[in-house]
Amino acid sequence: MQWNELVARVREYGRYATDAETKQVIRVVLSALGGHLTNGVRERVAGRLPATAAETLRYQLPATKPLTAAEFVETVARRLDGATSATARWDVSSVLSVLGEVCGDGLTEKMLADLPEGYALLFGRAQLLSAA
Repeated sequence: MQWNELVARVREYGRYATDAETKQVIRVVLSALGGHLTNGVRERVAGRLPATAAETLRYQLPATKPLTAAEFVETVARRLDGATSATARWDVSSVLSVLGEVCGDGLTEKMLADLPEGYALLFGRAQLLSAA
């Protein structure tokens, strides 16, 4: 996959007005995600992405603490000019849903295993809850 193909898929999925806006959203979401994946999973995901996106994901310092899905969305909202919690959730879901498609089910499950519960919905998947 080429960078322009990834941008086109996210732009279509998120219904963004311009490529510039789409690129900014991709970079912010991937940079936020990169620190929350273990090195092995992060490298496997980066290997499925075009170089520009892979570098954004790959070169993040490990997160100091795991973020809930809501905290992750708020982190993205603070990084995007004019974003609200609602628009940031849309942005995160637009990028992560396409990322899940690009990575396939197996690798997406590994990403979800690296993240706290609640992220599945951001990837456009149902969150299965364990029985009490």
